Amino acid sequence: MEKDLRTAIIENPSVLLEDHDVMRALVGANENDAGNNVVDLRSVAMERLEARFDRLEDTHRNVIAAAYDNLAGTNQVHRAILRMMDATDFDAFMRDLATDVADTLRVDNIRLVLESTTETVSDGMGPVVTLAPQGFVDDYITAGRNTPVRKITLRPCINGAADLHADKSVDIQSEACLKLDLGPDRLPGLLVLGSTDAAQFTAQQGTDLLTFFAGVFERVMRRWLA
Repeated sequence: MEKDLRTAIIENPSVLLEDHDVMRALVGANENDAGNNVVDLRSVAMERLEARFDRLEDTHRNVIAAAYDNLAGTNQVHRAILRMMDATDFDAFMRDLATDVADTLRVDNIRLVLESTTETVSDGMGPVVTLAPQGFVDDYITAGRNTPVRKITLRPCINGAADLHADKSVDIQSEACLKLDLGPDRLPGLLVLGSTDAAQFTAQQGTDLLTFFAGVFERVMRRWLA
């Protein structure tokens, strides 16, 4: 061994120990010297430990990535809520919902559906609001099937979604349906977030942040409706 290399290893042996390829080569050299009739269980244990270490590293990276995504999503929802609460009148509230709030949530369309016995939208509600007959909200969420109505539903767009997003030239591929409780003696509402990304809203995703957003939105709407 060259003197400089030997000195470097002695001064900093951790560099050698932390290099998987070097350690594997050293173990392999030891096995070759031992002969074919000798099995060194240390190499077997080392391979298993390396495999376990690799799995732990992958898990660690996945946990860090999930935590980062969750933090980013939390900040995103908080910013959208703060922007939503800035409005001083209902017109501004609807305008902010369709623009700044939608941009903050990174969705391509927002539609607020209110069940009503009337057929027209009153002045001041703007293009974001759609009036629908009684029972529409539950039917839309369940897609007409006999299934429980969840507070938050994430899914690809279904038949009939095009009617809600008809004013958008973009093709909505996935949506989040947030059922709204607008208070006693009021019919329910529905907030639909539409995205052109088919993977943005899927059934496998968590709904905690959207549940929180829906709760805040309900309270803001009750204030305006009062």
